[in-house]
Amino acid sequence: MLVDTHAHLEDEQFDADRDDVVKRALDAGVRFIIDPATDLATSRQVVRLAEKYDCVYAAVGVHPHGVTEFADKAVRALRELASHEKVVAVGEIGLDYYRDLSPRDRQREGFLKQIDVALELDLPVIVHSRDAHLDVEEILREVHPSGNLRGVVHCFTGTRDWAERAAALAFAIGFDGPLTWKNAEDARRIAAALPLERVLVETDAPYLAPLPHKRSERNEPAFVVEVAEKLAEIHGLSFDDVCRVTGLAAARLFGIPSADETSKIAYVIRNSLYLNITNRCSNQCTFCTRQYSDTVKGHCLKLDREPTTDEITTACGDVSPYDEVVFCGYGEPTERLDVLKEVARWVKARGKPVRVVTNGEGDLINERPIAAELAGRVDKLSVSLNTADAGQYETLCRSIFGERAYPAILKFIEDAKAHVPEIEITAVAVPEVDMQAVETLAGKIGVSFRARRYNETG
Repeated sequence: MLVDTHAHLEDEQFDADRDDVVKRALDAGVRFIIDPATDLATSRQVVRLAEKYDCVYAAVGVHPHGVTEFADKAVRALRELASHEKVVAVGEIGLDYYRDLSPRDRQREGFLKQIDVALELDLPVIVHSRDAHLDVEEILREVHPSGNLRGVVHCFTGTRDWAERAAALAFAIGFDGPLTWKNAEDARRIAAALPLERVLVETDAPYLAPLPHKRSERNEPAFVVEVAEKLAEIHGLSFDDVCRVTGLAAARLFGIPSADETSKIAYVIRNSLYLNITNRCSNQCTFCTRQYSDTVKGHCLKLDREPTTDEITTACGDVSPYDEVVFCGYGEPTERLDVLKEVARWVKARGKPVRVVTNGEGDLINERPIAAELAGRVDKLSVSLNTADAGQYETLCRSIFGERAYPAILKFIEDAKAHVPEIEITAVAVPEVDMQAVETLAGKIGVSFRARRYNETG
């Protein structure tokens, strides 16, 4: 689900062909457009556009350039407009110290008053922050404990540190056409450092057209495709992955209709087919996404019940388009070893390689050595060892098997070397983990090593 989360359709540049602009967006695969206002007049306009077009939702607010005369009367008007059923945010609001078209004290006052409206109505905010990041952050931190403040820092132009701090405050980071520009290496590095789940795609139309369009060209919501394609390139994901993840983030932030959020048995990331056969796991890792979310790369993996073998193969369908089939999901696959083996045999019969992502505790789970049972069925094991130290493993991964877990994992890896063609040890880059030590250990064992990003799954 592709969503342009920031486009000024009310701008006069669209007066001559607004219907065609909206149609082109829909034809390009854009499902929804969020249209933020910049003053009271445009707040009324965006509401009317949201009423006219099913795919358009509105945000009402006064831009920092126009808050000089912002008064209680304006607050009341905004509150009334924000109560409309198709108004999904308060914005575009914030601080702009680059142009300084309004006195800074009035900018801060207007920002805070509009945040109060958002908190009162339980709406997110769309934040404009230009050369004012420290003051914006101070205000967000000041009001954050007082309510359920959430939103997006629109058209992000700050540093990586500011992006990460904003994300820690439950704010999404919006990227626009400049992400595609040749001189935007800093923006691309920031986008790469953020979990995609914290990112939204925007156009800021009619401004900031992405490549391959000329900067002077009028931007429009259909061009958000280029921003999503650049994000896919940056994150090493598919275009569909980016649409799904950012679309779900937009739906949850703005309360707009979402794409399919039903539980998945089989799901695609990049060009791999993943199988979610159980939610049971012998670990409760402190860093695991399971602790705070049911989704991985936009797929809901919370199972109502464990699927049968036939249900799993039916969910797989035709596996020929995929590079590999991966047993992963939201649980430990060896909790259902017999099902894993049967489905793996089915996949192998169709000529596709099988990878199993495991915590390596399968011997303890099944109360017998299991490596030999994977022979001929599994082509690769990705073993989540995560630490080079048994004590740290017990602290971070919290296995039900306690101190027995770590040596059992090492033995499983050693046994598997005789039965599985390729084995890698993986570790999540938790700050306290010595990643070099884990890589060194992998070398001593004679298997490869792969570092996984902290706070990002899939």
